[in-house]
Amino acid sequence: MASNFEISSPRSQGSLVTVLSIDGGGVRGIIPGIIIAFLESKLQELDGEEARLADYFDVIAGTSTGGLVTTMLTAPNKSNRPMYSAKDIKDFYLKQSPKIFPQKGGLGLFGSARSIFSAISGPKYDGKYLHSLVKDILGDTKLHQTLTNVVIPTFDIKLLQPTIFSSFEAKTTPLKDANLSDICIGTSAAPTYFPAHYFETKDSNGNTRSFNLIDGGLAANNPTLLAMNIVSKNIFLESQDYFPINPVEYSKFLVLSVGTGSAKAEENYNAKGAAKWGVLRWLYNNGCTPIIDIYSQASADMVDIMTCILFKTLHSENNYLRIQDDTLMGSTSSVDISTTENLEKLVKIGENLIEKNVSRVNIETGIYEPVKGGGTNEEALIHFARLLSKERKRRINGTKMAAAA
Repeated sequence: MASNFEISSPRSQGSLVTVLSIDGGGVRGIIPGIIIAFLESKLQELDGEEARLADYFDVIAGTSTGGLVTTMLTAPNKSNRPMYSAKDIKDFYLKQSPKIFPQKGGLGLFGSARSIFSAISGPKYDGKYLHSLVKDILGDTKLHQTLTNVVIPTFDIKLLQPTIFSSFEAKTTPLKDANLSDICIGTSAAPTYFPAHYFETKDSNGNTRSFNLIDGGLAANNPTLLAMNIVSKNIFLESQDYFPINPVEYSKFLVLSVGTGSAKAEENYNAKGAAKWGVLRWLYNNGCTPIIDIYSQASADMVDIMTCILFKTLHSENNYLRIQDDTLMGSTSSVDISTTENLEKLVKIGENLIEKNVSRVNIETGIYEPVKGGGTNEEALIHFARLLSKERKRRINGTKMAAAA
């Protein structure tokens, strides 16, 4: 039976552009899962239990594990409603992470030797379970079928350039209208962890396009600014028939960006040690993958810094909320430790993060610092829920008034 909750709310009747962005980070995807589940619960308190995040955001963007969450939130079920509610994300990770990232055990010298050999001989995981799981969930669902617009970055190693999948483009470029399952597998194919993913698309005229994809984190581990730019491009192309704002009015954007945590506080690396590293040590060092950690963190932080500056110059700082924990320690900072103990720690980190103060990155130090008078993330998310609910009601009422005129 189809839901009575209307998912369509024409943007032309609104006053804001709403964006949700979710970082990459493997099993740490549980952390944003906890955050967005809290937000969705507050929307349900306002608008009813059938409310889903896809009903409120003009675009949801995600990289790697964030790309998987994005498709879970936006892919339609048989009733043309989202396959998953946000509260389902936590249980999904708890159940599936140990199968996606099977722990092979073996500590000490022999365990380290196996890890080093694996890093040299091939990807740490064959990806077969992940591929099967994603295809079972998403089937043949295409990019253009998502219930709201999505943006998912990948990187094509044959072309040596980012390949961005967006439902905006899928509507006009059939060869980019790929299966969501292929997009998810591609954006999650982190070097050293999973194999690169190849697939082809075909349009109605028989033209084909091939893709040779690896982790979207190489392009944008934090896809916030990417999503904003793609929406802006769409505004420019479709003018005010789509969004009632000027293409440069970023002050009308309402953006929630959720990170998967980082281990900055541990200060794992330094120049004195790294100066002696060769290829192998950059790939594997004391259970860590320095080159992977560095490129993903650099990408995420740079986007956050630029986005902070953008909203600050527009005097619209409260329209941008970044929720991130940069104090992860030990196993919780890993992207693939999927033991029950570690997954439960990540759940707790997400829950505690809701209670922490709203923070913004210090542009000089890169450390997240509490915003004076900014309240807690819980208070900020409740405020966001109210804004999102009001915006959606404004659009629906505007549509009814336009129809009656």
